[in-house]
Amino acid sequence: MRLFLRRKMPGLVRFVVLGLFLIGTLLPFCWMFVTSLKSRREIYGSTLTLWPKDLTWANYAETFRTSNFPQYFANSLIVSLISGALVLVVSILGGYSLARYRFKGKGVLMLVFLATQMVPVMVMLVPLFIVFGNLHLLNTLSSLIITYTAINIPFCLITMSGFFQRIPVALEEAAMIDGCNRMMTVVRIILPIMLPGIVATFVFAFTAAWNDLFFGVMFTTSESVKTVPVGLNSYVQKFDVNWGEMSAGGVLSLLPVVVLFTFIQRYIVSGLSQGAVKG
Repeated sequence: MRLFLRRKMPGLVRFVVLGLFLIGTLLPFCWMFVTSLKSRREIYGSTLTLWPKDLTWANYAETFRTSNFPQYFANSLIVSLISGALVLVVSILGGYSLARYRFKGKGVLMLVFLATQMVPVMVMLVPLFIVFGNLHLLNTLSSLIITYTAINIPFCLITMSGFFQRIPVALEEAAMIDGCNRMMTVVRIILPIMLPGIVATFVFAFTAAWNDLFFGVMFTTSESVKTVPVGLNSYVQKFDVNWGEMSAGGVLSLLPVVVLFTFIQRYIVSGLSQGAVKG
């Protein structure tokens, strides 16, 4: 019995810890979904109900009727997709250069990229606000696209460089011996192997842009250019919070991220390039 417990205890402890972590992670989302199905009387009633007595989709209907939520959703989608694509292109080119080439100041450049991750985003607000004001880009989606692209490039570039370093150089050398130039080698050989890393990098940049509230509130004021987080923030009034419609909007805003992460789960980054030159 003792031997059995000794063997099974580490796995049991790991299972319990991960289970508690999962419950703590999912609980806020479950509560938000349940709140979105409650009537206003149940939400603001004196008695707390864990599950609505009468399920209602009125909050979702009100979200579309009383607010410009479809426009918010479209704006967030445009900003996130464009900024994510720009970050991905720059990260692929820059990451490959950092992983394969040696040049003077490479170590300093990497340190600068890492140092940018320690700078609070609030520090960049005033300079960006002045620059965008002079360029007449305030209250436009372009200001958000530029901001999210610039903020996410350093981390994604370093991440992509790490993915490139995992791929043996012998693969490129073999392709060049067969007649491929460097560009053809990267496009036809390296990028297909790098697909999981590429998807992971894009999802990170997309999610970071999709979830941002700080710059969205500061740079946009018109309903036509507000993003989803800014739109949800408008439900917080001076003397009241519309929890029902906010919860419904929050559930709807999770859909693109859930779809992306469902897609990325099929990719296992670790070990994809291991043993690629064996045999």
